Amino acid sequence: MPNFQNVSTAVAKLYDTYPFPPDPLLDEPPPGYNWRWNWTCAYNFCTLQIPQKQNIRILDAGCGTGVGTEYLVHLNPTADVVGIDISAGALQIAKERCQRSGAKRVEFHNLSLYDVEQVPGEFDLINCVGVLHHLSDPIRGIQALAKKLASGGLMHIFVYGELGRWEIQLMQKAIALLQGDNRGDYPDGVKVGRQIFSSLPENNRILRREKERWSLENQRDECFADMYVHPQEIDYNSETLFELIDASGLDFVGFSNPSFWQLDRLLGKAPELVERARGLSDRQIYHLIELLDPEVSHYEFFLSRPPLPKADWSADDTLLAAIPQRNPCMDGFPSLCIFNYDYQIVKLKEVELQFLQKCDGSSTVANILVGIEMGLEEVRSLQKQQLVMLTPG
Repeated sequence: MPNFQNVSTAVAKLYDTYPFPPDPLLDEPPPGYNWRWNWTCAYNFCTLQIPQKQNIRILDAGCGTGVGTEYLVHLNPTADVVGIDISAGALQIAKERCQRSGAKRVEFHNLSLYDVEQVPGEFDLINCVGVLHHLSDPIRGIQALAKKLASGGLMHIFVYGELGRWEIQLMQKAIALLQGDNRGDYPDGVKVGRQIFSSLPENNRILRREKERWSLENQRDECFADMYVHPQEIDYNSETLFELIDASGLDFVGFSNPSFWQLDRLLGKAPELVERARGLSDRQIYHLIELLDPEVSHYEFFLSRPPLPKADWSADDTLLAAIPQRNPCMDGFPSLCIFNYDYQIVKLKEVELQFLQKCDGSSTVANILVGIEMGLEEVRSLQKQQLVMLTPG
C-alpha cells in the first residue's frame, strides 16, 4: 500500500500546481443551485420531511478551491461551515472566493481527511465530493469522517466508478509510461497527455470517449491534470463501493440519482426478467444495473448516522394535516413550466401551480385544498417529485 505521507505530499503538490476546481471567482453569490448541498432539500430527499433543525454545522471535506463550500454557505443561510483541504494553495483561493461572494459563515483548515479529528465538534452535514478516491486508504478516510458525523446527520459522498472511467484509466497509464522518471512533474504530464490526444487516430476509442464526455471541461489544464495525471486514484464498482460504505459504520440512505438505479429502465420490456430479479438483494440489483449500463463514471450517495426518522404520508389524515412548503431549489417559479431540483423541466397543471403558490409554510394541505379542485393523489405526486416538502402538522 502506498505510503500515506508520500501520497498526501504528491496530491498536495498537484493541487498547488493546478488548483481545482478552476471555476472563476465572482463578486456575488454563485448562480444556480445543487440540492445535495442544501440541507433542507437533502434532508427531505433522505427522510421525506423538512428538518426541524436549521442552525446546523456543515463540513466540506476536501474543499479544494471552495466552489462547493461557497454554495454550502449561500444555500444554508443559518449554518456554520468548515472547509478542510490538503492543498494550501487551493485553500487560499477558497478563502478569496468566499470573501468576494459574501460567504462569511465559513472557516478553513489546512488538513487532510485523516486529520479531521483536529477540527472540534460534530457536523450535521458532511460533504465529501471527489476526495476519498484520491486517498491511499479511503477506508481510513471515511472512518475519520464518520466519527465527526452527529447523530441524525447526513454525509454526502461522490467517488469515481471504474466502469465508466475505463478509457481514463488507460490514458493515465499511458501518460505515466511515457513520462517515466518525470512522473510527478504535472505540467509535463499535461503536455504529454495533450500530445497523445492530438496524435491518436480519429477512430481511436480513447479519443472518441474524450470528445464525447470530457473534452469541453478538459480545455482547462486544471481539469486535464485532475483527470489524467493525478498521482493517486481508486475507482469503484458497486461491490467495492459497499465495502467502503460498510467500513464507515454508517447507514446507506440511497443514491442521489435514484432514477438511474431503477431496473425497469433497462428491462421494462422483459417483465419476466424483472420478476426474476425480485429474488435479488438491493446490492445485487445495483450490480446488475451497472453491468447492463456500464456508463457509471461516479457514484453519488447519502449515508446517515442513526436515528434518521423517515416520514410516512400514506394515511390521508396525516397528509391533510401536513404543512407543505415549496422546494427552495427550483427555478422559473411561478410558472406552468419550471426547472425542478434536478434541473429537469416540469410542466405543471394550473391547479398544481395554484397549490404551489399557496404553500407558504404555515397552511396545512387541508386548508390549501379548500377552493382548489385538486385531490390528495395530486398532492402526493407533487411531493414525490419533491416540488413540495412536508412537515407534520
